Amino acid sequence: MVHARLFTMDGPGVGFIPDGAVAISGSRIAAVGRTADMRRDYDAAEIVDCRGDIVLPGLIDAHMHTGIALLRGIAQDMDHWMQLGIWPFRRHLTSEMAVAGSLVNIIEAMQAGTTTFGDYNSNMKQLLPHYQRLGARARVAEMIHSLPPQQGALQPGQLYPLDDTVGSALLEKNIQLYERWQGADDGRFSVLFGPQGPDLLGPELLQDVYAAARQRQAMVHMHVAQGDREILQMQLRYGKRSIAYLDSHGLLGPELLAVHLTEANTNEVKLLAKRGVSLVYCPGSIGIIDGLVPPVTEFLGYGGKAALGSDQLPGNNCSNMWNEMKLAALFNKIKHSDPKVLPAWKVLRMATVDGAAALGLGGEVGSLVPGKYADIIRVDAQATALSPILDESLRNIVPNLVYSLRGHEVHWMMIHGSVVMAERRLLHVDAAAAVAAAQKKAEEMASKAHQEGDLDASPLKRWTEQGFL
Repeated sequence: MVHARLFTMDGPGVGFIPDGAVAISGSRIAAVGRTADMRRDYDAAEIVDCRGDIVLPGLIDAHMHTGIALLRGIAQDMDHWMQLGIWPFRRHLTSEMAVAGSLVNIIEAMQAGTTTFGDYNSNMKQLLPHYQRLGARARVAEMIHSLPPQQGALQPGQLYPLDDTVGSALLEKNIQLYERWQGADDGRFSVLFGPQGPDLLGPELLQDVYAAARQRQAMVHMHVAQGDREILQMQLRYGKRSIAYLDSHGLLGPELLAVHLTEANTNEVKLLAKRGVSLVYCPGSIGIIDGLVPPVTEFLGYGGKAALGSDQLPGNNCSNMWNEMKLAALFNKIKHSDPKVLPAWKVLRMATVDGAAALGLGGEVGSLVPGKYADIIRVDAQATALSPILDESLRNIVPNLVYSLRGHEVHWMMIHGSVVMAERRLLHVDAAAAVAAAQKKAEEMASKAHQEGDLDASPLKRWTEQGFL
């Protein structure tokens, strides 16, 4: 790849090379530098001219639930979004429906530049063939909880019943997932352990999950302090807030990937950073469903490592990492009344090299440096959203990428050294057919929920009847 406006993300900034080139050998990057130097020092079987392109590492979505993608758009603008928005549909979501929706979710994210997926679902093994087929990189976990069936009948504030025999069976599924997929497809797949939250499984089972992860040197992917619902459950059951509880059991450390931290206070954030915990910040999801901005800037200020995630389509509506970058910067500027907070270059790093480090993939992806996997995207520099481009006395490219790009400007993608998208067409899937199949399954799900009266409490049903939707 030659003659690119190249952002390697190497070093403390964005690693810009104005006329850059990348040499690829097999699945990995062999060399990076100026085009003139690379053309002089290297021979290539194929040369790709990237004039008119901005070339970057593939984007990393560190936390998402693609298995509930068919529930897109049913849990916004309401209190108790899970109980009133998700649960009325969730019990009608069959495994076939989850598989159909997941494929569309992954396609959407790839078309906007995501190459690495931190997917976190129940029945994860059913979804991994999508990643295998599409050629994407996946770092996944089985969602482990101890909620018995019919948890959808619970009311806000009610103490959840827990049955650790349920959770033990899910832990076994996570172990089986690890044994089958860890390191599969030449290292494109890796497996974490996924307790859903400290409030959703008992202390002995949580210790068992950590023991299984530590035995395999795997990370733990868990929602932590994700909302007042969780904090209330922890205080009712254990008399402690989530982070203090985890710390008292020796469960805060570099192996933990903590998602959200919506309700974490200053002392808790400081403790997490001190313990080496990594954070996944999901600005769009938490902004829409909770109207809050988690303490990501505070966490970074204490030296913590943070990634970005799109979370889930019921609340966030989209899996577009350009959107998450913009919202992360925007929300925190507003929260702190300071336009200097989370500048564009910083959130771009959170979606690439810093996100890879938080996800435990810092040595493999996230920047364009020799030895890392060749996960690369090309963005059309002629797109109206990037015009005009200034890159001599000062550069405006990164601010325009973060604050203006919509995702469709990404037109080419390579993952693990193989081209998987060209001219905005994913090469290994019929996207239109996938959308049509998911639509049919979504209509079946909604029909069942309607027939059984499960939608009666949904604000969206009322607003539909009133003509607001």
